[in-house]
Amino acid sequence: FKLRPISFSNNSCYLPPLRCPAVARLEPRDGNPESYLIHGGRTPNNELSAALYVVSVESRGCNRKLTLSCQEKELVGEPPGARYGHTASMVHSRGKRACVLFGGRSYLPPAQRTTETWNSVVDCPPQVFLVDLEYGCCTAHYLPELTDGLSFHLALSRGESVYLLGGHTLSSDSRPPHLFRLRVELLLGSPKLSCEVLDNGLSITSAISTRLGSGHEYIILGGYQADQQKQLQCCSVVLDDVGIRIEPREAPPWSGEICSSRIWFGGSLGKGGALVGVPTEGNPAPADAFYLYQVNFEQERGSGEENLQGHSQESTDLEDSTPLEDSEELYFGREPHELQMMDSEGDTYNEEDEEDESLTGYWIRCCAGCQVDANTWEPFYSTELTRPAMIFCSRGNGGHWVHAQCMD
Repeated sequence: FKLRPISFSNNSCYLPPLRCPAVARLEPRDGNPESYLIHGGRTPNNELSAALYVVSVESRGCNRKLTLSCQEKELVGEPPGARYGHTASMVHSRGKRACVLFGGRSYLPPAQRTTETWNSVVDCPPQVFLVDLEYGCCTAHYLPELTDGLSFHLALSRGESVYLLGGHTLSSDSRPPHLFRLRVELLLGSPKLSCEVLDNGLSITSAISTRLGSGHEYIILGGYQADQQKQLQCCSVVLDDVGIRIEPREAPPWSGEICSSRIWFGGSLGKGGALVGVPTEGNPAPADAFYLYQVNFEQERGSGEENLQGHSQESTDLEDSTPLEDSEELYFGREPHELQMMDSEGDTYNEEDEEDESLTGYWIRCCAGCQVDANTWEPFYSTELTRPAMIFCSRGNGGHWVHAQCMD
């Protein structure tokens, strides 16, 4: 399991480290690349953001480094206020598309905040915000079926419909088995919104949804069914022309660390995969150390064998890895045909491409004329305290790695 750095293009705006923002994926359209919408979230200063960012991949360097472009979208009309724990979903209707924002929590209004309640949060009003991504125009809608604000719920969309599942209501401190269907018709002039209350919802918060294949079948795992009581069961959700179907699904054989932990977190890896993290236990407990597990629900096909449903978990010790910063909690998936193309170009990471660090150190010899001695080199930057900095030079056939001290 390798963590590789990302960078932002020079024309990008600053993207603060955000906790619990709403994220939605924008598929490629009209020549625009795949991108992601990021709205709201908590900042490291415990402030709440009301900004909407559009993040896309700008380039992939020959040294596998990813460059992203981040632009802040200006919102006009009735924009949603600062919040976290809400959801963002894309709807498509009559050849147009829009973003639906719902739920979340925010601080008490300034007039109601005192010294004791300065950091107290409340559920946001049960408004549905519709964002026109072309012009940045927002409209707020009240629907009589939505009587309470929700936080940390799930939102799955297909066509004109958005399904809201589960969530936590702060006013009653409960996790009702909610299931709502929002329908958004992007009519010429003004949109038309309607809501339908459905049965057989889910009583769950902070769950992970991962999509199977290219259809509208999802696996829901993780989350909580009560305070510090994890939901270890999984379920399958299918969205079709008729509506939504939710069925129990066999859960993976969770490891002992997962079962005994009080908290867990993670995100979708796409194509039936998810990444789940739990803090390490110990006395004393290691600081900022986590076990990461990869869970795979994709069907594995073998030659001449029947299709098997696979569940895999791989524990990874991050002792020798760079800590994952808040600003790096983003994942940009790739389609299978892109991965195959990368394999043919030799642009993917291959463990055999790197030298055995136990024998040669961390690229101690970068070129024939390298004069760096691992025992005597002095750091150039604060990031070199444990390992020398390596700079990728694009000159020559395919480029090469050079130590900072070997540069002209």
